[in-house]
Amino acid sequence: MKKAKQVNDDNEPPSYQEATAGYDEMEAQFAWDDKTIRQTFIRKVYAILMVQLLVTVAVVCLFTFCAPVRFFIQTHPGLYMASYLMFLFTYIALSCCGDLRRQFPWNSILLVLFTLSMAFMMGFMSSFYNTKSVALCLGITALVCLSVTIFSFQSKVDVTSCQGILFSLCMVMLFCAIALSIVVPFGYVPWLHAIYAVIGAILFTLFLAFDTQMLLGNKRYTISPEEYIFATLSIYLDIIYLFSFLLQLMGGGRD
Repeated sequence: MKKAKQVNDDNEPPSYQEATAGYDEMEAQFAWDDKTIRQTFIRKVYAILMVQLLVTVAVVCLFTFCAPVRFFIQTHPGLYMASYLMFLFTYIALSCCGDLRRQFPWNSILLVLFTLSMAFMMGFMSSFYNTKSVALCLGITALVCLSVTIFSFQSKVDVTSCQGILFSLCMVMLFCAIALSIVVPFGYVPWLHAIYAVIGAILFTLFLAFDTQMLLGNKRYTISPEEYIFATLSIYLDIIYLFSFLLQLMGGGRD
């Protein structure tokens, strides 16, 4: 009888804690792996972004502070149109063609062409403003980006859930742009252009926080670690548009 009882004890099913112990351990391992992948993804995005911004700042400084270069590009506006067409082509390719932006080396080639074209356009635009205004707007943009990045890392506020606010600001900005296009032929209206620039600066500051939190992956909406090119593209454009609106708002023309 004792032997039969021992056999029955050996055949008893494991307890709940024993059954879930392996599952909990596996879940913890998956969470750790996901965190490691996300950290690698963030480092890759910011490494590429730093290279893009350094190239852009170098081109802006060259076109702004070097008089012969500034004179050459201002007297050859066709170069701006060529860079704009390149920007448009590469932006559409990287934004709309998911397979293309995940395929190496085409994604890197398109991103390089995109960065160079955008850097040239920003340099061309900056060449018409005085150097103090350009330097001031570069500094303000850097401070805003640093503040937004710290906010996105530390804050519990979920900007990714505020899509309605972003959409509303986009609509207000669109109406301002339509009003400007109607009014400008009859005369320049400084206060209307200032409102447009202020709304644009606020909007792309919010977009910068939105895209940064999407990158971090700790809020309601996240971006896949496979989309490092798209994440870099989004944050880079947020910073560039923020700089351009600050320049329109605070920049002074050359004498």
